[in-house]
Amino acid sequence: MSYTFKKYRASSEIPENWNHVIGQHNIMLSQEYFKTLETSCPENMKCFYIGFFNDNELIGGALLQYLNFIGHKTFQKNETFCNVKNLVARRFSKNVMILGNNMLTGQNGFYFDVSKITIEKVIPLLDEAVHEMQRQEGKTSLIIYKDYQESFIKYFQGKNHQSFYKFSVQPNMILRLQKNWLTFDNYLNAFSTKYRTRAKSAKKKIVGIEKFEMNLHDIKIHQKQMNILYQNVAENAPFNTFFLSENHFESMKESLKENFKVFGYYLNENLIGFYTLILNHRDIDTYFLGYDRELQKEKQIYLNMLLDMVAFGINEKFNRIIFGRTALEIKSTIGAEPVEIFGLIKHNNLLINRFIQNIFKSVNPTVEWIQRKPFK
Repeated sequence: MSYTFKKYRASSEIPENWNHVIGQHNIMLSQEYFKTLETSCPENMKCFYIGFFNDNELIGGALLQYLNFIGHKTFQKNETFCNVKNLVARRFSKNVMILGNNMLTGQNGFYFDVSKITIEKVIPLLDEAVHEMQRQEGKTSLIIYKDYQESFIKYFQGKNHQSFYKFSVQPNMILRLQKNWLTFDNYLNAFSTKYRTRAKSAKKKIVGIEKFEMNLHDIKIHQKQMNILYQNVAENAPFNTFFLSENHFESMKESLKENFKVFGYYLNENLIGFYTLILNHRDIDTYFLGYDRELQKEKQIYLNMLLDMVAFGINEKFNRIIFGRTALEIKSTIGAEPVEIFGLIKHNNLLINRFIQNIFKSVNPTVEWIQRKPFK
């Protein structure tokens, strides 16, 4: 068998049967999603798509992202310590190439038809593509293989990956929706009294705020306000590798249509919050959100958003809700459980790479949190 691969810069260039072979299995590797990346990519990000072939037959595909950190404030807090961190980040990691999707949590970097190729042969093929991309597009400071569960990371333990540091940051929070949760009340009744009371109290605080699903027209009208609300959340995070473009949500809706959901929260007809979901077969991936900081504490907007996401998942009979790796404790209060995920990272400077473990830990301190257990 002769395995080959080909690089594409645009979704219009990829093979016609891409979605049949790859995209139908993961919407984040579909031609429609790639189109969104092209029309509303963060300013410091470039995306490439790799097709893998057995002779001339398409058997797999991958997403590679290049991020440039020159001029980008990775650490957001306006403090001297963060300014020092930004200086260090720019000095030692001017740019990075990621096998995967830095805009989502989870393994969304590649898919192969396992009836056509074994996993043992997939990994060397991916390595070869990464090496060739470094040669063609320029060597980056860092190379990252992103977000694999423990059962899969074992395939990266060969000699080709000895120079990589295996890391784990915050876990992916996932809620598995039970088949006996036919309604949202079924779900709430599965809570212990403490957490059921807490959820109902949050629901009462949001009385007076109207919630609607936003269509493409609504998104276009409220695009600037959505960006402001998104920035309220993004700029409060201690670490950001990119910021969304202002037209990102509009582009997502145009491309993914009913597989991209946007829900708005209105007070006196003014948009004061929103959240977005990507429907990926029987899973829901929670995406970006935003809210008015002044109203957040008073109305418990974020907790209500989490509960509304669960209600949507139950009503539409999805299997899982993937909440990602932020705000771990509050997500655990609504039943999401941590799933540890791993990555591989390597610096292309051999001397720096010897200390990559210490450097990585210094800029990614362990987050202490308490896992709550809301169910009886």
